[in-house]
Amino acid sequence: MLKAADQFLSKKLAERKAAGTYRALKPESGLVDFCSNDYLGFARSAELKSRIDAEISSLPKALNGSTGSRLLSGNLNYTENLELQIANFHNSEAGLIFNSGYDANVGLFASLPQRGDTIICDELIHASIIDGARLSYANRYTFKHNDLDSLEAKLKQSAGICYVIIESVYSMDGDMPTIIDILNLTEKYSANLIVDEAHAVGLYKKGLICDLGLEDRIFARIVTFGKALGCHGAIVLGSNLLREYLVNFARSFIYTTAASIHQIASVKMAYEMLQDTDDVIRLLHNNIAQFKQNIKQSEAYPLLESKSAIQCIVFNNNESAKQAALTLQNAGLDVRAILNPTVQQGTERLRICLHSYNTTDELNLLTTTINNLIHA
Repeated sequence: MLKAADQFLSKKLAERKAAGTYRALKPESGLVDFCSNDYLGFARSAELKSRIDAEISSLPKALNGSTGSRLLSGNLNYTENLELQIANFHNSEAGLIFNSGYDANVGLFASLPQRGDTIICDELIHASIIDGARLSYANRYTFKHNDLDSLEAKLKQSAGICYVIIESVYSMDGDMPTIIDILNLTEKYSANLIVDEAHAVGLYKKGLICDLGLEDRIFARIVTFGKALGCHGAIVLGSNLLREYLVNFARSFIYTTAASIHQIASVKMAYEMLQDTDDVIRLLHNNIAQFKQNIKQSEAYPLLESKSAIQCIVFNNNESAKQAALTLQNAGLDVRAILNPTVQQGTERLRICLHSYNTTDELNLLTTTINNLIHA
């Protein structure tokens, strides 16, 4: 007889399966990659692997693990020097490395806003930001995606110190906000703008904020290492004062074992490679343009507006999206369906990630298969 806790687990999983929203881990596919966030191919780069191996070999006294949190035994001069190098690269005063993008967002948004303050997020913001905001005692609002009128309405309701949070490239739609307009609006109401740059670095070498020259007007930025940089971890960029605050109050930084030297060295080598990627970034943009040019628009299955490496075709329900993904996978293409509840009901989709290393033949196979599917 199942215990009460097991009965609860079984019931919730059965509900997911009945609704068609059950998730399961999948093995490596061996298919042509159109689903990973490895936009510049760093994760599969033999050159990056060689650089990492050489860097680790140059540190003979390095330990296998970090041995503790950074406030105990796990802090290294190597890590602090890298934080400063990354901050300088992104034209920021300081930065603090976290073990993952999730840790960075939870740590920042759980500790920064206080009771009586206000957090205002775009409705399509990363789940990790939502989770962090929920852990704070601040007032929380969302505004309609990229809607300035909706944002202003929420700004008029704000109290205390107000933080507005957006992404520079949205992870599920691939679109970008009108950052300058949003920034002007937040400044009008003396609010602080925080930008998650997870999917922008690589599309733009230093991220969209640097590309627009807005670094000095942004309160904080989150840059992750697990996407275009092909590694793992994240950094919160901001002032020295913000860094010092997070060291003292961000629980996901304080109460976790620090990243190992291998993880930190990998990030350092990835940033060295990023310095010389203009041609690779150009290839990525060319592949995005080729994909958009070759897709034949369909009213029934629209391609969402996006200039980024993330391209989405909406199928309106879970089953149709899953069947479309299966058709592409059977053609040798690793494209995944994004289902409700990850996205709102009625917006289920194929999420296609383009990369600098996708060949013309691979792109042609992708777009031909999609066109045959949506115009059948």
